[in-house]
Amino acid sequence: MTDRVYPSSKPKPNTTTKTTAAGGGGGGTTTTPNRNLPPPPNKTQFNTTTANNRHPYRPNPTTTTHRRRRRSCFCLCCFWSTLIILLLLLISTIAGCILYLLYHPHRPTFSIAALKISQFNLSTTSSDDTTRLTSKLNLTLSTSNPNKKITFFYDPFTITLQSHETQLANGSFPNSLTIKPNNITIIHSQLYTTSLLLDPETVTKIRSDLKKKSGMPLKLLLDTEVRVKIETLRTKKVGIRIECDGIHSLIPKGGGTGRNTTASSAVAATVTAAKCKLDLRIKIWKWTF
Repeated sequence: MTDRVYPSSKPKPNTTTKTTAAGGGGGGTTTTPNRNLPPPPNKTQFNTTTANNRHPYRPNPTTTTHRRRRRSCFCLCCFWSTLIILLLLLISTIAGCILYLLYHPHRPTFSIAALKISQFNLSTTSSDDTTRLTSKLNLTLSTSNPNKKITFFYDPFTITLQSHETQLANGSFPNSLTIKPNNITIIHSQLYTTSLLLDPETVTKIRSDLKKKSGMPLKLLLDTEVRVKIETLRTKKVGIRIECDGIHSLIPKGGGTGRNTTASSAVAATVTAAKCKLDLRIKIWKWTF
């Protein structure tokens, strides 16, 4: 039997077949290319625009989306907070206007009926050249409620007497007060101080004022808290300060410490030009306005 040769499954390389011509004179060689070769395989194309090949200055789209969401949430919170505050202010303004039209509320008024100085003694110690003050005063104050349907409830008063922004005496009115509509109440209090050390500048000013006919200027400060009742509605307590200015006074002869000193020898201060002003004392955390 004759052996058969089977062709290989692998593609044959690009070869050429040489044919030699036989015969006389000029032999030659003919080259024939192999045209049965398969085409070359296609190259795999890779996508170079992946997340790892991004430019470093370009942000991650996921991070940008989160930032935009946070900004939008913050803007919404600010918008709704501002809107709620404006609505509350509008409602309180409308309620205040209605309250004013219905009741015509007025602030209570305060006035000084009398202020008498029974003792005012400035004593200077020669050893250390310091000046100390011992004083005693009697105060009569009146307060009125001009409203028709509003009642005021006052806590005890703290009273301070000043001159040139320096405390000269203090006292209090320890009782609570209820001032009914269209009513006037009289308050009596005693102010005093014992061996109060004064700085030389204040002593010089006081002695200079006592040489004048009008006397030294005085100021009264009253601090308390008040609650308001409008028919059945009651408010919370609010701090107030009453400041009475325009008081002038001389002192008793000898400072009022002599043996013959009596209550009739007390000097009455001039209070005709005194005016009292009421201000709210709103306390926010540690500050009072």
